[in-house]
Amino acid sequence: MSTATRTPPTGTGRPGVPARPGAAGGAPGRPPLRAPSRAWALGRAGSWALAAAVPLVFLGTFFAWPVLSLVGRGFLPDGALDLSGFADVFSRPRTWRIVGLTLAQGAIGTVLSVLLGVPGAYVLYRCRFRGVGALRAFVTVPFVLPTVVVGVAFRALLRENGPLGFLHLDGTFAAIVAALVFFNYAVVVRTVGGLWQRLDPRPEQAARSLGASPARAFWTVTLPALTPAIVSAASLVFLFCATAFGTVLVLGGMRYGTVETEIWIQTTQFLDLRAAAVLSVVQVVVVVAALAVAGRARARRERALSLVAPGSAGAGPTRPHGVPAAVTGVVLVLLALPLGALLLGSLRTGDGWGLDHYRALGTTGGRNALTVTVWEALGNSLRIAVDATLLALLVGCLVALVVSRRPRARAARRAVGVLDGAFMLPLGVSAVTVGFGALLTLGHPFGIQTDLRSSGILVPIVQAVVAVPLVVRTVLPVLRAIDPRLREAAGTLGAGPGRVLLGVDGALAARSIGLAVGFAFAVSLGEFGATSFLARPDLPTLPVVIFRLIGQPGADNYGMALAASVVLAVLTAGVMALAERFRGPAGGEL
Repeated sequence: MSTATRTPPTGTGRPGVPARPGAAGGAPGRPPLRAPSRAWALGRAGSWALAAAVPLVFLGTFFAWPVLSLVGRGFLPDGALDLSGFADVFSRPRTWRIVGLTLAQGAIGTVLSVLLGVPGAYVLYRCRFRGVGALRAFVTVPFVLPTVVVGVAFRALLRENGPLGFLHLDGTFAAIVAALVFFNYAVVVRTVGGLWQRLDPRPEQAARSLGASPARAFWTVTLPALTPAIVSAASLVFLFCATAFGTVLVLGGMRYGTVETEIWIQTTQFLDLRAAAVLSVVQVVVVVAALAVAGRARARRERALSLVAPGSAGAGPTRPHGVPAAVTGVVLVLLALPLGALLLGSLRTGDGWGLDHYRALGTTGGRNALTVTVWEALGNSLRIAVDATLLALLVGCLVALVVSRRPRARAARRAVGVLDGAFMLPLGVSAVTVGFGALLTLGHPFGIQTDLRSSGILVPIVQAVVAVPLVVRTVLPVLRAIDPRLREAAGTLGAGPGRVLLGVDGALAARSIGLAVGFAFAVSLGEFGATSFLARPDLPTLPVVIFRLIGQPGADNYGMALAASVVLAVLTAGVMALAERFRGPAGGEL
């Protein structure tokens, strides 16, 4: 659905060519329009080539090179093909246990998220009742929280003296899966709900009028229409579960891990870089295979759907059915529990309640557990997030701009498709792999004398690599929804390429760019996987400091970790709440 008013074409699509016969001289009193010159055409082609080259150089240098170098260490340890590293790693029982845990938590977390999220999508997007907007915003909060904060919140809830400590789930596999469902519930609700909200209700109403029960009408009419969205959401959830890092590291430690955490452990604890490289290859293969299977399944079930405008009359009931309403009510309570436990835990002191842990954020913790105060770490996070956001915005908008075009030549269309897929790869490759690869390869790139690893410049760059796919997916739907005849009309009236870009694309995509700024800033604030490899000891970010505080003994350090998590959670949620105000009707749900 386009966000632009579809204006009738006023020209033939080429700048300078008149719209109607007899108008070759232009309107009376105006200078005649001229055909585009060769220099204009060459300049236009050069501009598009530059717009595509800048992101490709960025992706190749700071993503492809580190990741491929890491893969090369697994296959080519001494410059020649050697698969003994794979044989060595896969001969370890620990490897198979980690791979099994990764697949198990990914599969179970995905199934539970879908089973709980589909009823939530119906209640929060199909039904209309007072307060539904606030509930939609609430279920989104866990998804925008940094993964380290999610882990800390569940530890505060499940530890021995926590509100649910009697369940004895702290440090168990069940706790990890529960935290992953808590984090990914919004992915299913928003992805499926976004389609369900616009689904034409008349086929389901026709089935009901022919005697079908509500359950049968849903099973035979609505569910097949929602299947592509459900498969798409499930593939994303599996991806997030299988590459979870901060949450699993905080809750599982050395006992329960994933391939992602094992890469980190092999690197930082055992100093086994070859094993880490082999595991990185395994993770890439698993993620790519999962995405390919999901894409194939989605393509088989995709079909043309009859959609209506969101919120149109008769688009949904005002009172949800009992079962999905009850399921969603229980889930909302469960979502609130970790957040409440985190807040209460940060206010609980040794002799009662107070703000002692928040006052301690200006110190380096008990026994100087930190090298900087929490407020200084927050300042580092903010500065790095600003740099990463600007970088991700520049690269992401250029990619979205190039990919949004529909060239006539088949080769050009294929090139655009390849570019679109290439910039989604950072979404499927773990941040730990990217950070680890950057640590190994980007010390002195291109003969630069300064060691980039110790300069701190790699942290915002790698965070930008992680954020670029979200910027692209936020801006691209709006650019693709713009009627190309608007650009053609502006060109026909004499506007140059730059003016068309600013006056048409820039003006219509401004709101989505604002939303992309919020996504990129929030992702950078909470990024932990890559940053844990690259952050300097004297310039840690807030997620790194929280993880260090959790690993230190003493109730005061743990209380500081809870207070710092609350600060980070409030800041991240506030950024996303502000960014959501820029969301337009053509924007993606994530």
